[in-house]
Amino acid sequence: MANYEKRISKKGEISYRATVRLKGHRRESATFSRKTDAKRWAQKMEADIREGRYFPGSEAKKKTVSDMLERYRRDVLPYKKESTASSQAIHMDWWENEIGEFTLGRITPALISEYRDRLLSEPNTRNKKRSNATVVRYMATLSHVFSVAVRDWEWLEDNPCRKVTKPKEPRGIVRFLSDEERVSLLKACRNSHNEDLYCAVVIAISTGCRRGELRSLKWSHVDLERGLLIFEETKNGERRNAPLVGHALDEMKARAERKKKEDEKKRREERGDDNLHNLSDARKVAEEKKSKDEYVFPGRIPGKPVDFTRAWRKARHEAGVENFRWHDLRHTCASYLSMEGATPVEVAEVLGHKSLEMVKRYSHLSEAHTSRLVSSMTNKIFGKAGDNEEEPETGRTMGE
Repeated sequence: MANYEKRISKKGEISYRATVRLKGHRRESATFSRKTDAKRWAQKMEADIREGRYFPGSEAKKKTVSDMLERYRRDVLPYKKESTASSQAIHMDWWENEIGEFTLGRITPALISEYRDRLLSEPNTRNKKRSNATVVRYMATLSHVFSVAVRDWEWLEDNPCRKVTKPKEPRGIVRFLSDEERVSLLKACRNSHNEDLYCAVVIAISTGCRRGELRSLKWSHVDLERGLLIFEETKNGERRNAPLVGHALDEMKARAERKKKEDEKKRREERGDDNLHNLSDARKVAEEKKSKDEYVFPGRIPGKPVDFTRAWRKARHEAGVENFRWHDLRHTCASYLSMEGATPVEVAEVLGHKSLEMVKRYSHLSEAHTSRLVSSMTNKIFGKAGDNEEEPETGRTMGE
């Protein structure tokens, strides 16, 4: 029996996934751009299985790496975030050019190790040596393609990438703004020709959000009453809430008030009517909904978010802040939290990390806070140093 699933990619492209399930046989599925093709494939697959013409164990001998990558491009890649899809496409092109003609049965851990070393030694398109981190990304893409081929398509019994050692990545660099740098940078951002830059940088420092999260932020995700930002499009795919307080909240409230006035002015100009009270309730609701769907930081192109790149580079140069990326604003937020005594769990919660591994890089910044905690504990147990020249009583309880 065949089932059909209609799928729509983020670009609006429609495809149809056909799945054939017959008792006593494994599930088979494939994706097509037309439903008629999906039905034709399903009918043929059912007939082949019933009549004993289909041998599932032969895919690894018949299918090539190019076949696997092509199906992944068609069935999986369109449903990923644009930034992820674009980088994976580059990795897949490289792997296809190098090992595309190999059948899947010939792909061994030793073969992948050979091409891993080639990635490390050969220069990239800009004639520069690839970093270990970049090679790890290339390998991660290939590994995921193999995992899908094993799990969803059953073309293979195992993923050969699992047994290949990945290059060791260097410890992440923690670059954050000093007090002087922060003052200079914020001043340059406030004086920037881009009116959005200052508010965006303040929010990035205050919440630790990524640039993509900030650019995709819409007014429907802003709760000024509760002081909350809701990031829907995050790196790990999970929704994350970030508190909006203090100066960042004031900036966002001022921005919302300016937007409200601009929207009212625009509506008057479009209708040639200075009295907005005559609008019907339904129209008001529709326009308010449309307004909330707009980006908080809209770009010049309608329906696109702003691009801070040029304004950011100029402000950074004028402030004299060197070797500092936009992503380092996120590090700045985490570093400030750590220096204020936040625990790794608390920092991870603010930044939206699933594990504490990424937060360990900030641990040295909280050493003073940790020292104060230990000092407070030992003072309660043993008393302050110098209070009693005799040996302290170890039987003392907390709170005494």
